[in-house]
Amino acid sequence: MAKVYIDGEAGTTGLRIRERLAARTDIQLISIDPARRKEPAARAEMLNQADLVILCLPDDASREAVSLIESPSVKVIDASTAFRTAAGWAFGFPECNSGQRAAIQAAMRVSNPGCYSTGAISLLAPLVRDGLIAPGHPLTINAVSGYTGGGKSMIAEFEDKAGETYVETPFRLYAMGLTHKHVPEIVEHSGLTRKPVFAPSVGRYAQGMLVNIPLHLDTLPGAPTLGDLQASLAKAYEGEQFVEVASLEEAAALKTLDPEGLNGTNRLKLFVFGNAEQVMLTALLDNLGKGASGAAVQNMNLMLGLPEGAGL
Repeated sequence: MAKVYIDGEAGTTGLRIRERLAARTDIQLISIDPARRKEPAARAEMLNQADLVILCLPDDASREAVSLIESPSVKVIDASTAFRTAAGWAFGFPECNSGQRAAIQAAMRVSNPGCYSTGAISLLAPLVRDGLIAPGHPLTINAVSGYTGGGKSMIAEFEDKAGETYVETPFRLYAMGLTHKHVPEIVEHSGLTRKPVFAPSVGRYAQGMLVNIPLHLDTLPGAPTLGDLQASLAKAYEGEQFVEVASLEEAAALKTLDPEGLNGTNRLKLFVFGNAEQVMLTALLDNLGKGASGAAVQNMNLMLGLPEGAGL
């Protein structure tokens, strides 16, 4: 039975992963003594005795943790941004192309995708591969997430009424300098050659996410129709357990779309909205599910040779 250690299990993502793994009987969860969790020697001991380590840490702390691993048999899943475009690390989005699942299964090092990135890449990668969006097309990605996506500090801003950082704002933009840390992985794993304009925002709700990409159809190669775009996405994810593409009929019947609609799941649902001139590509997911903890568990299952949907 594989031993799994979550480094950073007290954080938002770590807690959710632990909840998903707690009842599993096909793995053995191991934990560090809370009193020693900041001691490098104690952390190194835990990191090297595990069969698989899931890092739920800030970027620099993740790099430090990886440097402490000396055993060549320890597999690593990193949930930070540190290794998402790094050589030697498999990108942990099994559905993003035909060879990615096998790459994850064979990897010793896997980088979990970002939540926004999962939505954007899921929409863009198939359409770029099929020639329906040019790699250099000027793209805009608009997205909204629940405040849990910002970790403990942002959760405190929205929940801790007695805290010094508490805010009452219902909605806000951020990363207006257009240098968000998810952009490099979106570019690389979508097959783009031009950086998209990425405009993230956060709402006063805990979790759930919408990622939207608006397009003018007559600016795309061959001026495709809504049906062409939907068919490309449907073909790319045919038979997938956790990624679903809505039919044009289902999308057209919707009047609104709730960002909390897939909360508590590892599911990702894609929509093609629009008309004969314009289209809105939309991804719906739980930023703490398929966007974080669920994806980590899915990758863990693949790396350990367990059923991919176990615990999900």
